[in-house]
Parts: sequence; structure tokens; C-alpha cells
Amino acid sequence: MEFAFYFSAGVAVASTLGVITSKNPVHALLYLIISLLAVSMVFFSLGAPFAGALEIIVYAGAIMVLFVFVVMMLNLGPASVQQERTWLTPGIWIGPALLCAVLLGQLLYVLFAVPSGVTIGHTTVDAKAVGIHLFGPYLLAVELASMLLLAALVAAYHLGRNDIKDATP
Repeated sequence: MEFAFYFSAGVAVASTLGVITSKNPVHALLYLIISLLAVSMVFFSLGAPFAGALEIIVYAGAIMVLFVFVVMMLNLGPASVQQERTWLTPGIWIGPALLCAVLLGQLLYVLFAVPSGVTIGHTTVDAKAVGIHLFGPYLLAVELASMLLLAALVAAYHLGRNDIKDATP
């Protein structure tokens, strides 16, 4: 399982470099989604399947979709027909597609090459243990994070909305 750990960590680093060097915000978000998927593979290889599943569902799923909507709503990218045509060329999608194919190959290797009686890691973390720790000593941190996400959602709504001008003087 060391191979799976180092391999997915390398994919995470490579896709994070793609996030940093990408000039287009939508492409940076695509690389960030791949990076989060690679981090979830790191969690799976360390023996924390619950944390890996949460990484996929919460971060790569919900929050990244929210980021994509915010970028589209705020219109951060140049909106022209010519720019959209260049996005549809196969050369643009080679990097993210290659990293996704590498992660898929690693997942298939781990699923089918490892004997079925072998567990992923030495210890596993279940949902009950995570819930006890999150809503026990870390209750304040969880509530502060939820308030921060709510404030960010309200701010994004107010930044992206169109104000209706009154016709009356």
C-alpha cells in the first residue's frame, strides 16, 4: 500500500501545481477537484476509508460545485465565443484527463491486485468515532466552520446578484 500512498500523493502535488499555474479560474478548479480526489486516495491508502469518502462527498462534490457556480456567477473568466472554442480543443483537457486516468488506474490496481482478504490499513476509523470527536471536544470548531461557510455563501450571493434600478427619482 506504500505504492498507492506515494502515487496518489504525487498526483495530488502535480494537480496542485496545475491549480497554482493555471491562468483560467475554471481550469484551476478542475485541477483542484483532481487534487482533492487524490487526497481522498491518500486517506484510503492510510486506512481511513470514512475520511476518504467524506473527502470525495464534501470537498470534491459539494464545495467544489459551489466554487464552480460562484466562478460562473461572478463571471471571473473572459466570456467570448473564441475563448470558449479554445476550451473545447483536446489539448486543454490532456492534463486533467491524464491525472484522472492515473488515479483510475491506481484504484483499479488496488481493487483487483490486492487479495480480497487484506484490509486497506491496520486500523479503520468509523463514522461513530468521527462523530464523537467532531461533536465532543471540537464542537466549537465545527460550529465556527459552518458559520464561515454560511457567511461565504451570503457574500457570494450579494456579489453576484443584479441590482434592480428604480425608475422613480
